[in-house]
Amino acid sequence: MNYIDTVNWMFKQLPMYQNQGKVAFKKDLSNTILLAQHLNNPQLKFKSVHVAGTNGKGSTSHMLASVLQEAGYKVGLYTSPHLKDFRERIKINGKLVSKQFVMGFIKRNKPFFNTHKLSFFEMTVGMAFDYFAKQNVDIAVIEVGLGGRLDSTNIITPEVAVITNIGFDHVQFLGNTYEAIAKEKAGIIKPKIPVVIGETQKETTDTFTTVAQVNLSEIYFADQLVKTSYKTDLKGSYQKHNTKTAVQALKILSAKTYPVSEAHIIEGLQNVVKNTDLKGRWQLLQEHPKVVCDTAHNKEGLTYIVEQLKNESFQKLHMVFGVVNDKDVDAIMTLLPKEATYYFCKPNVPRGLDATVLQTHFISNGFQGEVYSSVNNALANAKANASIDDLIYVGGSTFVVAEIV
Repeated sequence: MNYIDTVNWMFKQLPMYQNQGKVAFKKDLSNTILLAQHLNNPQLKFKSVHVAGTNGKGSTSHMLASVLQEAGYKVGLYTSPHLKDFRERIKINGKLVSKQFVMGFIKRNKPFFNTHKLSFFEMTVGMAFDYFAKQNVDIAVIEVGLGGRLDSTNIITPEVAVITNIGFDHVQFLGNTYEAIAKEKAGIIKPKIPVVIGETQKETTDTFTTVAQVNLSEIYFADQLVKTSYKTDLKGSYQKHNTKTAVQALKILSAKTYPVSEAHIIEGLQNVVKNTDLKGRWQLLQEHPKVVCDTAHNKEGLTYIVEQLKNESFQKLHMVFGVVNDKDVDAIMTLLPKEATYYFCKPNVPRGLDATVLQTHFISNGFQGEVYSSVNNALANAKANASIDDLIYVGGSTFVVAEIV
């Protein structure tokens, strides 16, 4: 199989949360542990940072990787989901894993995958860990896929664990209270390994503190400890939380065996896109009219987006908007500006919510907008309708953004 064949096989043959949702979610780590043993436990051959949280974990992971690169380390970065190419999930110093490695890994291990019916995510985590071990990275930044305790990445013992914040997302797996979700995320806290909490939230502080105490782990609340406001090339006012989270984690790493200077922190935070090629975070796509996209897709993330929109100058607001079918549409709809014109669309994944269904929700609550056949068609119509002083926002789902960046 060539690279395209290989990736298509991965997508089609195996459960994949990105496409299928709940049926792809595994309730234990047994398959991941089996795969790790089959691969000679690559997770034991490199140092790591483990990053969980409802929002901001992707940005924080990329910030950490960027700063560590500036400090001269060979840095692995594992994140999900990807926007365009599967290989975006696995990088070393900003460079995508080679197509040859992806093809070779699948070819070598395909009988094992078929025998044990591994999920897409389990297989991908194994691939990333195998790659980082074989490439002898100095350290790898590993982003949790979903939750923490039962996530496939949770077979590592990191130098520091990071939990950005807690919000309501994936409640069908993680629970429907802040405390329940926090307990799942806190599953990445390992015995005597320090943990950084990005944002102090009264509903979750006791949960994190208790789990840290049980594990004899030092706990650091970044928003209380980091007083400096750092600039970053990642736009969006919400990034101020992520910079503090990253900086606190870097201070802990620096005090261990990964020295990082203040200059490295400053340079790394200002060159995240250049160093890691991160896309989709308040990303400017064009000027006149201004077109911006963002992967925020839940209540907490979209709250920050709406605040950001209030700080923008424009004559009229156009919202190209689509979601997946497990989102609480009513909860996110109450946050969004009613004065905007909406362009409803369905992201091109099986989990995408039908645009007509989405429109019905919005229209019945006083919003205005039409349905379009695709994300690109919706964006084209928004551009055609917008004057040069208008603002077009594209979002609602990572998969909406993936189609236009």
